[in-house]
Amino acid sequence: MTAAQPNATGAPGYTAELPCVPESVRLARALVSSVLAAWGMEGDLADCGEVIVSELLTNAVDHTETRLTKVVIERRTDSSVRIGVSDRSRIVPRVKDATDDAECGRGLRLVDALSCRWGCDTHRWGKVTWAELKAPTGRGQ
Repeated sequence: MTAAQPNATGAPGYTAELPCVPESVRLARALVSSVLAAWGMEGDLADCGEVIVSELLTNAVDHTETRLTKVVIERRTDSSVRIGVSDRSRIVPRVKDATDDAECGRGLRLVDALSCRWGCDTHRWGKVTWAELKAPTGRGQ
């Protein structure tokens, strides 16, 4: 894993390039947890961030042929964080209806439930799927 690097421009943030393999999900969760702790945003917010990055990265692993992905964690405001995962596919993810006995298909529903908003930005090279979290008032100062 490439070490997290502070973002020199734009919103303060950290990025890590990871192989797009299931084993990287654990590393991405640890990155989100440590970054949010460094920003004083641990607890429930970090727990939600870990689930979100897990789901976004798992989607890239399962549904694209990307070999290397980038996880980006940006502090948009004192109380807002955006977590993004890039991949080489230009297919926009969509929320699916999963049956009660389905083993998959609930990831974006979780992302939607845990974030204040989420989306996907397409580029010539692929896309970044992202989700934003807001800290409760008085936190993340």
